[in-house]
Amino acid sequence: MWNRIAGVILRNRILLLVLIGLMTVFMGYKAQFVEMSYQHAALLPSDDSASIDYENFHNTFGQDGNVMFFGIQDSDFYQLDKFNDWIALGNDLKKLDGIDAVVSIAHTYNIIKNKDKKRFEFESIFPDKLSSQKELDSIAAIAESLPFYKGSLVNNDTHTYLMAITVNGRVMNSKAREPMVRQVHKASENFAQKHNIKMRYSGLPYIRVEMAKMIKKEMNMFILLSLLVTAIILFMFFRSFKVVFFSMLVVGLSVIWAIGSMVLFEYKITLLTAMLPPLLVVIGIPNSVFLINKYHSEYILHRNKIKALQRVVSKIGNATFLTNLTTASGFATFIITSSQILKEFGVVAALNIMVVFFLSLILIPIIFSFIAPPDNKATQHLENKFVNKFVKALEKIVLNNRKAVYLITGSLMIIGVIGISKIKSTGYMVDDLPHHNVIYQDLKFFEKNLDGIMPLEIVVETKKKGGALKLSTLERIEKLNDSLKQYPDVSASLSLVEGAKFAHQSYYNGKEKYYKMPSNNVKNILLSYLSKADVKGEVSIFDSFMDSTQTQTRMSFRIKDIGTTKMEEMEQIVLRHVDEIFPKDKYKVTVTGSSIVFFKGTQYLIKNLFLSLALAILLIATFMAWMFSSKRMVLVALIPNLIPLVITAALMGYFGIPIKASTILVFSIAFGISVDDTIHYLAKYRQELKITNWSIRSSVVLALRETGQSMIYTSIILFFGFGIFSLSDFGGTVSLGVLVSVTLLSAMLSNLILLPSLLLTLERLITNKSFKEPLLQIYNEEEDIDLDALRIAGSEIKEEQKEDSVVK
Repeated sequence: MWNRIAGVILRNRILLLVLIGLMTVFMGYKAQFVEMSYQHAALLPSDDSASIDYENFHNTFGQDGNVMFFGIQDSDFYQLDKFNDWIALGNDLKKLDGIDAVVSIAHTYNIIKNKDKKRFEFESIFPDKLSSQKELDSIAAIAESLPFYKGSLVNNDTHTYLMAITVNGRVMNSKAREPMVRQVHKASENFAQKHNIKMRYSGLPYIRVEMAKMIKKEMNMFILLSLLVTAIILFMFFRSFKVVFFSMLVVGLSVIWAIGSMVLFEYKITLLTAMLPPLLVVIGIPNSVFLINKYHSEYILHRNKIKALQRVVSKIGNATFLTNLTTASGFATFIITSSQILKEFGVVAALNIMVVFFLSLILIPIIFSFIAPPDNKATQHLENKFVNKFVKALEKIVLNNRKAVYLITGSLMIIGVIGISKIKSTGYMVDDLPHHNVIYQDLKFFEKNLDGIMPLEIVVETKKKGGALKLSTLERIEKLNDSLKQYPDVSASLSLVEGAKFAHQSYYNGKEKYYKMPSNNVKNILLSYLSKADVKGEVSIFDSFMDSTQTQTRMSFRIKDIGTTKMEEMEQIVLRHVDEIFPKDKYKVTVTGSSIVFFKGTQYLIKNLFLSLALAILLIATFMAWMFSSKRMVLVALIPNLIPLVITAALMGYFGIPIKASTILVFSIAFGISVDDTIHYLAKYRQELKITNWSIRSSVVLALRETGQSMIYTSIILFFGFGIFSLSDFGGTVSLGVLVSVTLLSAMLSNLILLPSLLLTLERLITNKSFKEPLLQIYNEEEDIDLDALRIAGSEIKEEQKEDSVVK
């Protein structure tokens, strides 16, 4: 079959180039429309109970994570000019498209009792502009005496002042959010520079916009870095600008196709899909290395360019196809998860890994058919002294030191098991950011001075119309709030209770001692006053805290970014208090919010990624069984690729790298790539068995010599290619790059040392007749192989073995 494929490629060169060119133009046109994702990654499936609770909350009360915060720390905040500018800043921001509300101590309302009309009137505490310092001091005293605002907008102990901006849902999840945040940032920075104050920023809209900008910047940087690093390494190996240029051309086209395919699938750029273009460069280059290496070695044999190119396709096309298929399978297993972000990553990665294979298989033979054949200088890399010495050293280890190999492997496994026992599993909303990053530092500023910013919502459903306003319900809500106050990671709540206390205080002419729950009789009077209240615009305290039937109400907390492990503990604490306070026969209480959805989503993702890793191993084992028709050989082939995963997991335990979504990806990706070396080696090994008349020792060494150089080349490219991700500002991306690099390097050594050692030790126990005649042929048996040369090489190996035994 592969002979026919080679013929089709070489006979239709111009047609194939035109088709690829047209497709590339189309994909390039589509690629310009790719967009960044500004939504929080949907980690949970839509039918998960936590996801359903969160959706119900949104439908009833609106979004919870749509508030942007910025604040200052200033002991001289109540200075006339500065405070007037603060008022003007908030008023200007209210006018921006996409801003629903602005709240700060300067933009607050007081509830005034109108005794004559028996109603409450909501009035701004501060005017649009203050005329004197005395007026400011007087009004500021009133504002800060209101318990309703204490701790949420002002921290008097640290002189911290907050401004909160509610972002419109229409803008929240669209690209319009970025210019809106930019305008807010510009206006607030003008204020900060004028008064020489450091402004701090946080809130989910701000964090997501800033992270999206970082992702976009890093994607472009890593595409350039991956091309540069692989180009340098290729040139060091091949010493040929032509080889470098055409290899870069192939992977460059694959990047265009990948971005274009994202637009066709209507996917947006996320933290994961942003890694795909540089990943394709790194993963795609080994195809060119194997194909060009084979072309050069074939050309040296008979000096016939077209025949050499035909043999490139017919000899290693099938094996290269299967190695790419196993790599794609490692990514494709993410599709089985119910996480949308992983599904998108898996679909685009798996599809475009196969695209880069077909581009390599078609373009490399066609391009090299049009240019001059390689001269002696171009093929000198086949005689690389360092690589040949290294392979020779590996041969000696495999032939003479197998006991030491097994002893070292066993020791590494024991150390690995100990390291794995030390692994912890946790994740933070911004744990991908380094601690010196301004986003992380500002988040910690708000957590220290004004509690957290991550939304935690408790929905109380009374099962009765009007039940939310019953005094018994409000008293239970107050009791729950008081119970949770003892935990420093959770803020005081904002709920109907705080609104009722505020109204009660206002009814008694603003006296602070009356900021407490009203009695049942007074409650009815307050409700009468509130029903006739003069509410200006969006200032109603109750509208967003109760549904239309007054059956459900919410308690809004802010929680610190404490990590998924502590968040799980906190959820259990909250639920325990809920069970103690709210009888289940009268109330249904739901704990939800962005913080809950995040930690449950992270847990779900980790569980699913372990399943995807297991599926990847099963799927790849099935492919290998299909290739070799030998269950024993599949088992032996998997061992050298599973050991590096154990070593990597151990390193995570020893160095305190937690199991989370980004680090779990390492195992599926690395396993899918590392098994490629095994397939290339075993494919060559099986071919040598036929030629050397079933001499296992000769076949092991010949396969090592034939594939060793390409495996070393590709492993070095992959090591440095993935290593570039260590330059990321995202901790998860850094961990991914470093851990995959280490895993692939150890996998190369495992495949070059442990795999041949196992083949020699187990010999005919695993290399049986079923392996000799596999279900799927790796090479065409009718090709004109130089049998005499190979038999001579086999006899030389036997002579070397005899000499080694004499020396011993």
